[in-house]
Amino acid sequence: MNADVLTFAADLSRRGRPFVLATVVWRRAPSSGKEGSTALITPDRRVRGWLGGACAEPTVIREALRALEEGTSRLLFLGPPEELEARGREGIVTVPIACQSEGALEVYVEPVLPQPHLVVIGRSPAVGTLATMAGALGWRTVVVDEGGLAEDYPGADRVLTALELSDADVTDRSVIVVATQGHYDEAALEAALATPAAYVGLVASRTRAGAVVGYLRDRGATEDQLSRVHAPAGLDLGKIAHEEIAVAILAELVRERAAGALAAASPAEVRSHEVIDPVCGMTVDVASAVYRSTHEDETYYFCSAGCLQRFQEDPARFVASVRGI
Repeated sequence: MNADVLTFAADLSRRGRPFVLATVVWRRAPSSGKEGSTALITPDRRVRGWLGGACAEPTVIREALRALEEGTSRLLFLGPPEELEARGREGIVTVPIACQSEGALEVYVEPVLPQPHLVVIGRSPAVGTLATMAGALGWRTVVVDEGGLAEDYPGADRVLTALELSDADVTDRSVIVVATQGHYDEAALEAALATPAAYVGLVASRTRAGAVVGYLRDRGATEDQLSRVHAPAGLDLGKIAHEEIAVAILAELVRERAAGALAAASPAEVRSHEVIDPVCGMTVDVASAVYRSTHEDETYYFCSAGCLQRFQEDPARFVASVRGI
């Protein structure tokens, strides 16, 4: 894997962004993809690295997004349609490509999904315990403690000493728990609600939580914003110690995650519109299609210059096949 792809993958992982790694594990010449060639694909269809030419890359991108959506790896065989049945076996996705060469590829597609991202604001026994337990589960954990030290929170990946949540890399997959114990609940909760976090929890009694929410409402917070607040945060386990509050919070977060409530937008929601090449039957991304032709006021899209040329030589033939005539 080239250094540029590794660096980009490390950066996306640090920021909790999903991506897919696609690696060529076999090739038959002539093919521009080489064994060991690796590319990183993001949900917006951007590619970093190299996989192959105009026939292979769009197909791999499409299958990569499906793998990311389903959260499962897969091995792709990309080759001539007449070879698909012979190549098909359990665990392999066969995909026809209509390149004019006789080349073929096998590409291993592996989605990389981020671990849950927890941001805990405040200083209390509950904060330290929550950071330690979340770290033990492999969650990426950031503690925001004004005046705190990294050694105070051995379970945290980072410790921020100012209430600047832009530095915490909060996304729509993140979880924020405010546990400031009354010191600056209002400011911390207001900052949390300004982020796209999937969950915002406040550690406080019901009376105190009501007062904090009321303060923010008076300051102009909308009901939609305030409805995001989980207060008191955590499962209701009755009167428990501070450290046990952390257990109750983490239990609630695990339950929310298992129910899918902490998931970000599906890659399918950012997927571009796709159509079928009327000549070869391959899927073509409309937004990035280079080859296109208009016939009888309808636009058709093609995977390659060869398909475009064949269409233009006899458009009625291919239009008829598309329309089932």
